Amino acid sequence: MTASLPDDTILALSSGSLPAGIAVVRVSGPAAADTLGALAGGLPEPRRASLRRLRAGDGTEIDRALVLFFPGPASATGEDLAEFHLHGGRAVVAALTSALLALPGLRLAQAGEFTRRAFTHGRIDLTEAEGLADLLAAETEGQRLQAMAQAGGEARALYERWMRQLSRIRALLEASFDFSDEGDVDDSVSAGTSEAVANLRAEIEEHLAGAHRAEILRDGFRVAIAGAPNAGKSSLLNALAAREVAIVSAIPGTTRDVIETRLDMEGLPILLSDTAGLRETEDEIEAIGVSRARARIEAADLVLHLIDPAAPEETVIEAGSTPVLRVATKADLPSTLPANSDLSLSARTGKGLDELTRRIAAFAREAAGDPAALLPARARHRDLLRQCAERLSAYDAALPPEIAAETLRETSDRLGALTGRVGVEDLLGLIFSEFCIGK
Repeated sequence: MTASLPDDTILALSSGSLPAGIAVVRVSGPAAADTLGALAGGLPEPRRASLRRLRAGDGTEIDRALVLFFPGPASATGEDLAEFHLHGGRAVVAALTSALLALPGLRLAQAGEFTRRAFTHGRIDLTEAEGLADLLAAETEGQRLQAMAQAGGEARALYERWMRQLSRIRALLEASFDFSDEGDVDDSVSAGTSEAVANLRAEIEEHLAGAHRAEILRDGFRVAIAGAPNAGKSSLLNALAAREVAIVSAIPGTTRDVIETRLDMEGLPILLSDTAGLRETEDEIEAIGVSRARARIEAADLVLHLIDPAAPEETVIEAGSTPVLRVATKADLPSTLPANSDLSLSARTGKGLDELTRRIAAFAREAAGDPAALLPARARHRDLLRQCAERLSAYDAALPPEIAAETLRETSDRLGALTGRVGVEDLLGLIFSEFCIGK
């Protein structure tokens, strides 16, 4: 993202795509008040909607609209902020945008620039900004709840509490050598630091233990559809997705690569993978597909082992500790149900699909836990927290206090990087580029 000048005033459409019933255009920066006054015939009372006729600089009427003014720093961006709520036609919004850009000091906002200004002015921290980005990208109810925990400031409160704990520990430790010549500070002042460090490390490690659950909610519960050729894997994928995702053919070995699709099952993101039929083959390309299928099985959170009752030869599924659900397919055809299957279904008629969906969702729900729980949702969070735990594990009160204090300082810096208080300038452009222009 290009650096903004201190006197920049930015504008953007902040509502949905046009045309729409109502469009919201936001203006943020030092010229926001003058801009609103110029187009709306004066400033409205702060934080109260006012119906005004909007006019361009040449007096041309643009629209009748509701306008609002939020004086900084108590605004979403921490700056003076104006909002125009007007009719959502393309020509209407284009006319307003042209009138705004004709005024001195205004320019179009870049992606995520409104949110970045909120971060810069201390209205939100970095975890809240990332949570807001996740909220905008949420496709399932579980993802929404997870993002709300971040965007609502719960992560910020937790990490700042840990920062305060570290500050107290450091103060005790550093007092033992900074004021060692003072009569009221003896050598035992840091005696309790080891226990305090161990307690803090245990909290961080417990938080990190939920990392896989957070990954499931953010990236999806991974379900691998596996089995022998022609067991009905591609047909099942298409039936669950309710669209033609994979090619279905009676020719064995049609699927030669992993085909994925994302679904929402009972509010949880499910990543379904159709894989190549498992068998020994001399075909070089098919062999690569079989190898990728086995790799996807190993990485899955759940394996659906599909069995064709008409040809129930046993295919070995090596899934380790991953749960395997044995599914007999082609239930619309006369056949003998394998005795060791968990359920039967027909991708053609839909029989058994609802039951399979319920079972997949149940596995996903158990693996993900409470979507509203505060978990380290992003790889950046998990990496920094692991670094914190590693440094706290290396803490040794028997070391010279200066060295022990340096370990705590390094841990504190990494906690500060989580919230954006320390050393994240090189990340800001990447993080805020995830937002749309009007955010």
